[in-house]
Amino acid sequence: MATKLWEKSTTVDHDVETYTVGLDREMDLYLAKYDVLGSMAHIRMLQSIGLLTADELEKLTSGLRDIYSTIEEGDFIIEDGIEDVHSQVELMLTRRLGDIGKKIHSGRSRNDQVLVDLKLFIRSRIEDVTEAMTRLFNTLLSQSEKYKDVIIPGYTHLQVAMPSSFGLWFGAYAESLADDLTVLKAAYEVSNRNPLGSAAGYGSSFPLDRTMTTSLLGFDSMNYNVVYAQMGRGKTERIVAQALGCIAATIGKLAFDACMFNSQNFGFIKLPDEYTTGSSIMPHKKNPDVFELTRAKCNKLQALPYEITLITNNLPSGYFRDLQLVKENFLPAFDSLISIINMVDAMVSQIKVNREAAHDDRYKLMYSVEEVNKLTREGVPFRDAYKKVGLAIEAGEFTPDYNLSHTHEGSIGNLCNDRIKALYEKTLAGFDFATYHNALSALLNS
Repeated sequence: MATKLWEKSTTVDHDVETYTVGLDREMDLYLAKYDVLGSMAHIRMLQSIGLLTADELEKLTSGLRDIYSTIEEGDFIIEDGIEDVHSQVELMLTRRLGDIGKKIHSGRSRNDQVLVDLKLFIRSRIEDVTEAMTRLFNTLLSQSEKYKDVIIPGYTHLQVAMPSSFGLWFGAYAESLADDLTVLKAAYEVSNRNPLGSAAGYGSSFPLDRTMTTSLLGFDSMNYNVVYAQMGRGKTERIVAQALGCIAATIGKLAFDACMFNSQNFGFIKLPDEYTTGSSIMPHKKNPDVFELTRAKCNKLQALPYEITLITNNLPSGYFRDLQLVKENFLPAFDSLISIINMVDAMVSQIKVNREAAHDDRYKLMYSVEEVNKLTREGVPFRDAYKKVGLAIEAGEFTPDYNLSHTHEGSIGNLCNDRIKALYEKTLAGFDFATYHNALSALLNS
C-alpha cells in the first residue's frame, strides 16, 4: 500500500526522503486534530455536490470522529514510513473502510489541507494566548492599584529623572498588553479566513462549495482568490509571529526592569525566594534567573518573524517546499509564549515592593522638576524658575518637597486604570471565539 498521497511507481531514494521529510512528522502532530476537522467539513461538502453518497459520508464521518478521539486522548501517532498527517489519516480510514477512505482527497491538495490545518491551529492557539495575556493583564492592573501610592524614581538615559510610582510601572505594562492585544486581533482576523478549496493554488474543476466549508469551520470569510490563498502560506505565519513578538517585547522589557529593580543597587523590588537561584561560591546571591531566561526567550520569539521572512521573501507565487520549514519554530512558539506569560504572571503577583525606596537621599534631585513647576504656578517664568532651581542644586542648597500633586490623565495621581481596562476588554470582545466554537461543536456532534 502506498504511504504517500503522491506515490506512483517510482521509489524515492531513502536519503532524499529523510532529507525532505525532515521534522514534518513531528510538526504535524500539532496539526493532527485540525486536519481531521478540515476533512470532516470537506466530506460534508463533497456529499452536497454529489461526490459522496449519504452512506459514505456517514461512514467517513464516524471514522474521522474516532480518529479525532484518538488524537484528543494522546494516542495518535504518525507511523514509520508515513509521510505526514494527511497520509496517516487517509491510511487509517482506508484500513477501516477500504476504498471509501480514498475518496476524502477529491477536490483537495495537500497544499490547501495544510493551509486550513494551520489556520485552524492558529485560531485556537491565539485564543489560548489571549486567555494567558488576560490573566497577566489583570494581575498587572491589580498590582498597579495596590501600589499606586508608592513612589519610585523614573529614569531617562538610566539617569534619575522624575518621580514615578509602582502604580505607573505596573500599569504601563498593562496598557502595553492592551496595544499588543490589538495587534493580535488583527493577526487573528488574517488567520480566520478559509483557504480550503484552493487546492494546489489554482482551484478545482469540481464544483466545490467553498462557502459551505467556510461556514462549517466557523471562519469569518474565505480566502477568495485561490492563488492568494496559497500565497498566504508563510505570510499568515509571519503576521502572527509579529503579533506574538509584540507581546514578547512587552514582557521582555518588564523582565529587564525586574532584574534591574531587584539588584542591590536599585532595591525597588524583592522577588520571591522560590523564584530565585543561588551561586555556587557566593552564599549571599539570589539570582533572578527566571526573569533573565524570560528576557532571552522573549528575544527568541521576537526573532521569529524575521526567520520566516528570510525563508519566504524570495519566493514567487505558488507553492514551494521551502514553506515546510516555517512550521519548525512557528508551531512551538505558542507554547513557549504561554509558558512565559504564565511564569511572569506568577512572579508579578508575588513581587514585594520597597515602599521606602524613594526616600533615599540619592533620589532627592528628582523632585527638582516639582520645584520648578511650583515656582511657575506662583508666577515665575518657567525658564527663570528652571535656572533658579538649577543654581540651588549646583550650590548644594536644594531641599526637595516630597508632596506631589499630579492630577492629569495617566499621571501618578490619576492612573486611568479603569480606562485601560475598558480599552483591553473592548478589543478582547472583538475576537468572537464563540462563533468558531459553535461551528466546530456542530461539526463534531451533528
